[in-house]
Amino acid sequence: MTKVSDDQEEREGAADPGQVREPVKPSRAGRDLPAAIAVGVVLGAAILTSLFTVRYLFIGIVAIAIAIGTVELATAFRKAADIRIALVPVLVGGQAMIWLAWPFGREGAVTAFVLTVLVCLLWRLPGGAEGYVRDVGASVFAAAYLPLFASFAAMLVTAEDGVGRVLAFMIVVVASDTGGYAAGVLCGKHPMAPSISPKKTWEGFAGSLTTGVVAGALSLSLLLEGQAWQGVLFGAAIVLTATLGDLMESLIKRDLGIKDMGTILPGHGGLMDRLDSLLPSAVVSWLLLSAFVV
Repeated sequence: MTKVSDDQEEREGAADPGQVREPVKPSRAGRDLPAAIAVGVVLGAAILTSLFTVRYLFIGIVAIAIAIGTVELATAFRKAADIRIALVPVLVGGQAMIWLAWPFGREGAVTAFVLTVLVCLLWRLPGGAEGYVRDVGASVFAAAYLPLFASFAAMLVTAEDGVGRVLAFMIVVVASDTGGYAAGVLCGKHPMAPSISPKKTWEGFAGSLTTGVVAGALSLSLLLEGQAWQGVLFGAAIVLTATLGDLMESLIKRDLGIKDMGTILPGHGGLMDRLDSLLPSAVVSWLLLSAFVV
């Protein structure tokens, strides 16, 4: 006879042997919505506090998030596929990329990335030939996907109008996620990429695009004195990169055979499950804002 866990008992009702229990139905949203909202509010408050007090604290938040995300990714790779990311070099090199992006910009981040790749190549040498390319490839991927991409978020805040740039970036990503989530839950019928992410729909993408474009136009006009048409392009580009980032991480998890990268954030999963849309969007945000805003 299968033993029912305590938390399952609590969800399904009292343990009455004569009682026929209805199976617990997952919410249509697919998340623990109250927990997800609470976590989102806490994370948002931490970011806003850093931006409106000492804005360079935002870099510290990015650095901590990337360190946690790197550990999550390395753990998932090791447990699911026995792929060994060179965790120490990627962690140390990742912090160097993010913090050197503050005074030295792209040159600091790229230099730290190249040195991190070199150390990863050397770090794996004692392990022998078996799995060398696989492990080194995963280490280079981790170094690029997390800290290198995140260094562009750090570079956003270093400009004179850095607070506005970070806010524009965050507002559009949040608007895209919220609009897509609401539209997908309320009227999502046509799967966008069923083999990768069955719950993502074209209706949800339309919701993301609508809210993202509006948020982009307002953000650039009100926060950065940009043009509305620039905000429309900015919003559309961020929606595309956020969606692709989400699909890419879904593909990674599907390849590894796991549901979430971790469990640190109630209602969300791991921190990597929240960073997936932010990381590529940070790169595109920096590129477009550098072109649009003087």
